[in-house]
Amino acid sequence: FSLTLSKVAEVRLWNISKGMSEESKKRPLSNDEGTPITAEGEMPQKRFYRARAHCNPLSHNDTFEYPINPDMMDWAIHYPVLPKPPTVLDVGCGFGGLSVKLSTLLPEERILGMEIRAKVTEYVRLRIVALRKEKNDGSYQNVSVMRTNSMKYLPHYCKPASLAKLFFCFPDPHFKRKNHGRRIVSERLLTEYAYFLKEGGRLYCITDVLELHNWHVEKCNQHPLFRKLDDSELDSDPCVEAMRTATEESQKVERAGGPKYHAVYERIPNDELETLDAESFFVDDREETSNDSID
Repeated sequence: FSLTLSKVAEVRLWNISKGMSEESKKRPLSNDEGTPITAEGEMPQKRFYRARAHCNPLSHNDTFEYPINPDMMDWAIHYPVLPKPPTVLDVGCGFGGLSVKLSTLLPEERILGMEIRAKVTEYVRLRIVALRKEKNDGSYQNVSVMRTNSMKYLPHYCKPASLAKLFFCFPDPHFKRKNHGRRIVSERLLTEYAYFLKEGGRLYCITDVLELHNWHVEKCNQHPLFRKLDDSELDSDPCVEAMRTATEESQKVERAGGPKYHAVYERIPNDELETLDAESFFVDDREETSNDSID
């Protein structure tokens, strides 16, 4: 009996070592720290760039380089063909599925994915470089990615009324009440987003968490600078379908058969704004539309 167990263990160890050997042939070269390296121009393999799904955006465990003001930013690093600031932000872009899709949907815009996780940002950067090399026809020159903390440093990159669209796809729900201040959509941040959006610009939200969707709708409905768009106004907007299908997280939800909840808001033109003061800026009983988009 003990001999049999010994043989089984020996076979298992051999299989494991064989599997590791086969795997090592597929694995890219690694640096001294053991981090997989993908050569510039090659499509990265996602399995080598996995990271925790979310992190605390308010922590001080990491440092970021950023310009003092938007005029000091060199955008040629991101858009070598047309070195101008981005006009569309994919905040928390993850592995870049939506950013890449928007590049082809909105060829006249400059798309910037913003991601806080270093490994994931590097994956998206390599993915874009590989796509540019593969097409070699000028495609994907209008999309890039940046590692930053959007909750803190957006004013260092964006000028007032410079953005046409803002996307927030499957953000961290931060379920605990004490962590609601970490949510990417809030009264304070919505005012900042309205400051950067052009008049008539659009803010897109999607999540698979109903409680978070209700939070998005509540905060946006109460904000005097945003108006919720109904389904008829979104029929001709291809970005809605892209938001629902192109992100890796949306595809994961789709495979699991889960629900997806989205809402789109328009930045109200300045000449249509109500006269407001500090007391009436946020109105709890602001009329809410009842056509929440739910699948």
